[in-house]
Amino acid sequence: MPKDRYESPLSSRYASVFMLNLFSADARIQTWRRLWVALARAEHNLGLPVAAEQVAELEAHITDIDYDVAAQREKEVRHDVMAHVYAYGKAAPSAAGIIHLGATSCYVTDNADIILYREGLRYLRKELTNLLGNLARFARQYADTPTLGYTHYQPAQLVTVGKRAALWMQDFLADMEELDFVLENMKFLGCRGTTGTEASFMDLFEGDGSKVDEMNRQISAEFGFDKCFAVCGQTYPRKLDSRILNCLSSIAQSAYRMANDIRLLQHDRQVEEPFEKNQIGSSAMAYKRNPMRCERICSLSRYLMADAMNAPMTASVQWMERTLDDSANRRISMPEGFLCADAVLRLAQNVTDGLHVNEKVVDRAVREYLPFIATENLMMEGVKRGGDRQELHEIIRTCSMAATAKMKEGEPCDLLSHLAAEPAFAMTEAEMEAVLEPKLYTGRCAAQVEAFLDHISPVLAEAGGETPEIHV
Repeated sequence: MPKDRYESPLSSRYASVFMLNLFSADARIQTWRRLWVALARAEHNLGLPVAAEQVAELEAHITDIDYDVAAQREKEVRHDVMAHVYAYGKAAPSAAGIIHLGATSCYVTDNADIILYREGLRYLRKELTNLLGNLARFARQYADTPTLGYTHYQPAQLVTVGKRAALWMQDFLADMEELDFVLENMKFLGCRGTTGTEASFMDLFEGDGSKVDEMNRQISAEFGFDKCFAVCGQTYPRKLDSRILNCLSSIAQSAYRMANDIRLLQHDRQVEEPFEKNQIGSSAMAYKRNPMRCERICSLSRYLMADAMNAPMTASVQWMERTLDDSANRRISMPEGFLCADAVLRLAQNVTDGLHVNEKVVDRAVREYLPFIATENLMMEGVKRGGDRQELHEIIRTCSMAATAKMKEGEPCDLLSHLAAEPAFAMTEAEMEAVLEPKLYTGRCAAQVEAFLDHISPVLAEAGGETPEIHV
């Protein structure tokens, strides 16, 4: 790409080589040609005047695309598909007269899109699986490491570092289930004619509908599809695009949530994303370790969630059997959605493969708030020693407010000394400190993590492969 022309950052900075190749002109037009070959082969098999030699010549020229010839022809006819029919005919002259026989443009454009989208979803599924594998290792390692929980981003009861990772995993698992549903229910358009009536093929096959069905079955099977849409207009239903982009948006939502949590925790130095030896955090503030990878995940995820709005708007305004106001939008929103989801998952894999926990910082935060967290246990112990539950609750409330006020002035927490001074508790400060063992307050977190990892073990068994290296 010349440096004096705009280039999408998704192409130049963020997406994988696989995804860039998948949505390249070569992949698209070669898929068109494979579809033309499949159509010609099925027509030959079913007795139409298409010779085996013509099919063979088409098959021999799938990859040698003359883009200059196609571009010149498109300039003349203003139709990209017919321009490539012309260029294909130049490459395979004996078959030029039977290319695209009975078909409309959407036979190649729409079926090719479905094929490419399916491959893109399969690739994203592998990336999701590897991300879950990274998080599983992290969750298992820190399954019983107490950490301060937060509700409303205010200190709350203890959880564990691993349990929090399991929450992120559960979101990504839901995305995988949605992705699997989309993949399992993808259907082929087939070759259905200008308004989906198959009228041109009824004419070619002299009214034999069973041959039309068999032609579509053969073409679909060649590309690994066992079903076509039951009814359609000229295009496949644009609801499929909406379903796909919604799935990609769902991945972005999960990634944003995880990355944003890490950003907040990195502010407190509890958890840190990978930071390379010579990495610069700020051009002016040399001491900084900005969470730039997680920030990028959030930034790209916002774009993807917004991009996903294109498909439902397009699906909602498809007039009757076909309108062309979907075309330009889909050329941008669908590939860019896939490239963006790929970029988000690449970053998420990179972050989770090197996510670092500063355990002493985590423990210090736990210890600071543990006296407050332990108050319910202290109250129960006070009742056992003859105290009145309601009276003890009020003492804890007033002492907690006083201790918090001092902490806001920079003083250490002195809640236990306040409570020990209250005769109603009948406990010494040393006796109170004896219950300040963090693991007593994490409930079933460790067991929940193990149970969750066992539950998704079939998915985790698929994980593997190198962590992607991010470009910037």
